[in-house]
Amino acid sequence: MLTWVITFLVVALIAAVLGFGGIASGLASIAKVIFYIFVVLLLISLVAGGVNGF
Repeated sequence: MLTWVITFLVVALIAAVLGFGGIASGLASIAKVIFYIFVVLLLISLVAGGVNGF
């Protein structure tokens, strides 16, 4: 999932350099949402691992 975030960020940076501001901001927003989902899933995994004695 983290690779998707990096991919969207790279494409957003390329779009911004080429002057496509609307597309760049949309891709950056998508990357932020995916990153927050990744962080939430990571925290859930850490808590579940701690409860199970990992």
